[in-house]
Amino acid sequence: MKENGDRMSKNMDSLLDTVESELLTPNQVSLSLLESTIDSFGARIIDFGEVFVQSINYESFSLEDGRVKAGSFSQNSGFGVRAISGEKTGFSYCDGIDANSLINSAKTAASIAKRGSGIKRENYSKTKSLSKYAPVDPLTSMTDKQKANILLEIDQDARRADPRVEEVSASLTSSFEHMLVMSSDGVLAADIRPLVRLSVSVIAVEGNKRERGNAGGGGRYSLDRLLSSESPSRFAREAVRMAGVNLRAKPAPAGRMQVVLGPGWPGVLLHEAVGHGLEGDFNRKGSSTFSGRVGEKVASPLCTVVDDGTLFDCRGSLSIDDEGTPTQRNILIENGVLKNYMQDKLNSRLMNVPKTGNGRRESYACLPMPRMTNTFLEAGKSDPSEILNSMDKGVYAVNFGGGSVDITSGSFVFSATEAYFVERGEIKYPIKGATLTGSGPEVMRNISMIGNDLQLDSGVGVCGKQGQSVPVGVGQPTLKIDEIVVGGTQTGS
Repeated sequence: MKENGDRMSKNMDSLLDTVESELLTPNQVSLSLLESTIDSFGARIIDFGEVFVQSINYESFSLEDGRVKAGSFSQNSGFGVRAISGEKTGFSYCDGIDANSLINSAKTAASIAKRGSGIKRENYSKTKSLSKYAPVDPLTSMTDKQKANILLEIDQDARRADPRVEEVSASLTSSFEHMLVMSSDGVLAADIRPLVRLSVSVIAVEGNKRERGNAGGGGRYSLDRLLSSESPSRFAREAVRMAGVNLRAKPAPAGRMQVVLGPGWPGVLLHEAVGHGLEGDFNRKGSSTFSGRVGEKVASPLCTVVDDGTLFDCRGSLSIDDEGTPTQRNILIENGVLKNYMQDKLNSRLMNVPKTGNGRRESYACLPMPRMTNTFLEAGKSDPSEILNSMDKGVYAVNFGGGSVDITSGSFVFSATEAYFVERGEIKYPIKGATLTGSGPEVMRNISMIGNDLQLDSGVGVCGKQGQSVPVGVGQPTLKIDEIVVGGTQTGS
C-alpha cells in the first residue's frame, strides 16, 4: 500500500513540477504568489477561494472537395479567480497570466461574493492521483505534412469504397492543456491533458437521393496512436457504409413499439435523458425529475448507471477534475435504485454530501459546475442476438444524431441516424426519419433486457451545459425497451 502511495505522490510531484515550469515560471508567477492571491481574499469575508490557471494549445486541419482547405493553430492562457460566500459566487478572469492581475482579480471576486463566514486557509497538500493518460503533446507527434496526407488518404479511401460518394469532408483536431488549481481548502493540484479527434463525413448520391454518413474517434492520447494501424481508412469506410445504409432506407414507422438500442454511441440517449438529471446543481435546486429521490427505485432492476472519470485514455477521463478533486467511479443508479448525484465543491458543500470529482469547466474563463465524464449503463447477462430475436415488431436503433431534453420532466426527443425495422426477430430493412420520444425515468423503467456487450463510444462526445462545452464519453450495451414512442413518416407497417 505504501508503494502505491509513493507512486501516486511521485506522479503528482512530477506533474506539478512540469506544469509549474511550463505554465507559471515563463510568466514570472510562482506557487508562493498563488498563495498570496488566496490570502488576499482576507479573513471573515468569504467561505472559499480558488485560483485556476490554464494554458491550451489547439490545432485543427480540415479537408473539403479533395483538398486540405484549412489549418489553424492557437495558444490561449489565463486564469480564473473564484470567491464563494454561501450560495453567492464572485468570479473574475483574465486572458494572460501576471502577478498584478492575479491579486486584482482576487479582490474583485471577493468584493462580488461579499461577506461569508470567513476562510481559514488550510496548509496546502499536493493532490495524490495517478495520471489517466500519458502527458504527450499530440500537436508535435506528427508533422503538418503527415497530418494533411492523412486527410487526403481518407478522401481517397472513401471514394474508392463506393463510387456513389460525391462529397467527403474530414477534420483532425488536437489540443494540449496544462492546468493548475490552488484553493483555500488546501488543494494544490496540476494536470497535463492531451486530446485528439478525427471526424469524417461523406455524402453519397444515387439517382435523386442524397444521404450522409459520419464516423470518427479520438481520446486522450497522441495523434500517431489515433492514426496508427488502419484507423483513418476504417473511419472512412464506416462513414461510407452508413451513407449506403441510408440510401437503401425506407420511411420509418410511427407509433408506440419495442425498440432495441445498439451498444456504444446510443448511450448518448442515457447521457442526455438521465445523466444531466443526476447532476448535483439541478438536484440541489429541485429542478430535476430525480430531485430528492435518493434511495428510491427509478429504473428497471436490471439497470446500473455509472459515471467514471478514471478510465484510461478515454475522451471524458480526467486525472483530477477542474477543482483539483481526483475523479472516481461513481455509481449513480444501482439495480434500479438511485444512489448518488454527481457533485462539484459548491453543490456538495451546500447539500452536505461528498465531492465526486465532477467539477468541470470549459476554460479558465468559466465557472466549474457538476458535469459528467464517461457515463454508461453497465453490462447485463443477455446475448445481443437473444435480445433481437425477442422482438415482435419494432425498431433497432444503432446510431443517433441530435436531440433535446427537458431536465425538469426528463422528456426527450432524439433522431436516429442509423436504424432498422425488425419483425419476429429478423432485421427487415433500414429506415430513416425515426425519432424516439419519451421521458428518461419512463424509459429506464421499461428496459426489459440488457446485453453483455458493453461498449463506450469511439471518442467523439461533446456535452453542452449553460453555454459551456466539455469532452465526454458515453456508452451502453445492447438493450431492449418494451415500449417507446417512435416518430416517423409511415403509420403502420
